[in-house]
Amino acid sequence: MARRKLTSDEIELWRKVAKQAERMHPEIPQTVHPTTLPKPKPTKTPKARIDTFEPGQTVPSKPSPHALKPSITESLRASPVQMDNKAFGRMKRGKLKPEGKLDLHGMRVDTAHPALVRFVLTAQAQGKRLVLVVTGKGKDRDEPGPIPTPRGVLRNQVPHWLSISPLAQAVLQVTPAHISHGGDGAYYVYLRRIR
Repeated sequence: MARRKLTSDEIELWRKVAKQAERMHPEIPQTVHPTTLPKPKPTKTPKARIDTFEPGQTVPSKPSPHALKPSITESLRASPVQMDNKAFGRMKRGKLKPEGKLDLHGMRVDTAHPALVRFVLTAQAQGKRLVLVVTGKGKDRDEPGPIPTPRGVLRNQVPHWLSISPLAQAVLQVTPAHISHGGDGAYYVYLRRIR
């Protein structure tokens, strides 16, 4: 729709109204004649562009790897060192001889947990610093299912038991044992001194 120009009567009427009205913004300069706005230019709407679609075009070429929970041994190796670094290095290389050993092979969870608690607290009371807890590597499941299950119940439970009460205040560091002391089927447990 085109704008029409104001007639001289309309301009005169506007001037009379403008003289009687108070200005809202007196700091802005006043024009004598109202300006006519320029004719608006029509904007062209772009034509709809339809791209062809191929099935699977947005799928990444390389599938992303699944972020699985790290194994118990990996998480223990990544945990920060709480004990003396020199002694920790010797312990990991198998140079420190454990002062006591608990073998949990063939035990069930309900008998292994009390045996572990008794062994660790007794060893701490006797002033021992490094003990070895052998859990075994565990057996593979007979029927693999859709949900991955960790191998070895005791192997996965022992680090958890050592990190909760009543053993948490007695244990300073837990780490997988050197291959000469059982490898991934055993843990070094470094105990705190009784003060």
